[in-house]
Amino acid sequence: MNELLPNTYNPRMMIERIYHSPKEALKDPALWLCAWCYRCYRHCPQKVKLPEILLEIRKIAKKQGKLNGFEQALKLISEEIAFPASFEAICLHPERAELKLPTKGPDQNATSKKRKTRAKPEGETHTEKVAVIGAGPAGLTAAYELAKKGYPVTVYEASSHAGGMLRKCIPEFRLPKSVVDAEIEQIKRTGVQIQTGTTLGKDLSFGDLWQKGYKAVFISVGAHKTRKLGAEGESLKGVFDALDFLKLANEKENVDVGKRVVVIGGGNVAIDSARTAIRSGAKEATILYRRSLEEMPANPYEIKEAEHEGVKISFLAAPKRILGQDGHVSGVECVKMQLGEPDETGRRSPKPIEGSEFTVSADSVILAIGEAPDISFLPKEVEATENNTVAVDPFSVITSQPGVFAGGDCVSGPATVIEAIIAGKKAASCIDQYLRGEKPQEAEQVLEEREKA
Repeated sequence: MNELLPNTYNPRMMIERIYHSPKEALKDPALWLCAWCYRCYRHCPQKVKLPEILLEIRKIAKKQGKLNGFEQALKLISEEIAFPASFEAICLHPERAELKLPTKGPDQNATSKKRKTRAKPEGETHTEKVAVIGAGPAGLTAAYELAKKGYPVTVYEASSHAGGMLRKCIPEFRLPKSVVDAEIEQIKRTGVQIQTGTTLGKDLSFGDLWQKGYKAVFISVGAHKTRKLGAEGESLKGVFDALDFLKLANEKENVDVGKRVVVIGGGNVAIDSARTAIRSGAKEATILYRRSLEEMPANPYEIKEAEHEGVKISFLAAPKRILGQDGHVSGVECVKMQLGEPDETGRRSPKPIEGSEFTVSADSVILAIGEAPDISFLPKEVEATENNTVAVDPFSVITSQPGVFAGGDCVSGPATVIEAIIAGKKAASCIDQYLRGEKPQEAEQVLEEREKA
């Protein structure tokens, strides 16, 4: 958010304002702009939970009726983000400050009241066509920003509906799909063409794109592959990949998870899976996480909400194998863990305690141990990293193939919605500069600073 709105939102300045001028802080739109990524908390030596401090101040602002800052924040978001109502629902969380807003669709949402119905932009136009591969948050943002700049843009999406993770994997109770549908229609009104059911590498090749006259391509295919556990019993009936499970639930499929569900993992996808399992009829949902609460990557507030709903979390526990009976899951054999020295992620590495095995009964097991992009469709001209993500220049986000750009989870690995939005905005700016024959402004600034030094 600081990168998106640097003149408005600065976490450090917000803390100082709350401390020195609390009455003024109640009126500040920055109070309502925290995207709940907890990055400030994870990088803070004192482990200050700024999102939760801001929440308490928001409650005071609501109690005192000082909501001008909230209205201003919504206006800023509606001007800067292609899908403001979706972003509000999954990142801004006004309801946590006890502000009840309608969620039937963005036309009835407070965010959308702050903007006019989007239409095809007037002003400068360009003839250079741009193709966007993937209609998730990064791709839709890039397409929207390029359309605003006057470029003809077509988004190609492999699924039958646009939205990416917004549609597929964020549960309905966090983001109603009617909101996503309406906002995509708003994006299309700016001139963006969206072609669904089209898979690059199967229905369309890079050669086809060049033949169709596209002058630039932006790859934003996300990270939609659940990593495998690599343990015995993984192929038993009743074992779900987390993203597949969430997708089925979002499509309102009747997912029979039984009465006891075990979720393996510690991120936000694991939390969403456990909460969705309870809503799918499970009486018990237990998350197995091999580290402690302190190392758990999931949003701390989401963890609290999950526990409030009855989700149990077993820390310092890792699966050894999935047990089965008659071809179906019956339980998980686990081992207790202890934490050693920090690994490459900065977190203490878990080590199994010999002889500490125990069993957890389960009717279903949901694997939420991380996601990875599927970039097997890329031509050999587009280089990949050793982590199987798309390699890009950090300033221009261009790949090793001229005219091909990439961003979002397929470059960074799994990240947050706000990070995908930032990636889409940066890509649109870089593509615009590329088509104009200009150098990336960020690279120019770095070179100037080096020359001064």
